[in-house]
Amino acid sequence: MIQVFKLLLPALIPSWRFFDVIAPSPRIEFWAYDNAQHIEKWEEFRPKQKSISFLNTFLNMFWNPVRNEDLFLVTCAERLMEMPTTHSENVIFECIENEIVRVDSRLNLPKFLQFRLMVISREADVIERRVAYVSEVRQIAGQVGTCP
Repeated sequence: MIQVFKLLLPALIPSWRFFDVIAPSPRIEFWAYDNAQHIEKWEEFRPKQKSISFLNTFLNMFWNPVRNEDLFLVTCAERLMEMPTTHSENVIFECIENEIVRVDSRLNLPKFLQFRLMVISREADVIERRVAYVSEVRQIAGQVGTCP
């Protein structure tokens, strides 16, 4: 029994050495617009909730596909900052576009989409926001798909 506990202990209490580097996580902001209204207005993609009830926290421990997708997007964003690839950029574009198409009605669907990655850090008492990556502008296809 003690041997089983020794094997389970690292899984129950993870080591901080699991991470190579601890750095600020990039935030994804997007800008969707028509030709007529070309006003730059960046919005955070899936902003974090201010508070979550105990019941939702408990349920999220067992089933939370949106948060899993968010973690995958953070991984893609980190890859874009280190070594940009079209695959990571395409994944982020597809997820943002799917969310826009799902939330907005077909009549109000914007035509163009762009995203950027923001890194937020704290220096003493000052919160610093830095743009780490800006994508090219793409046209929105208007089809609901699945985020990879």
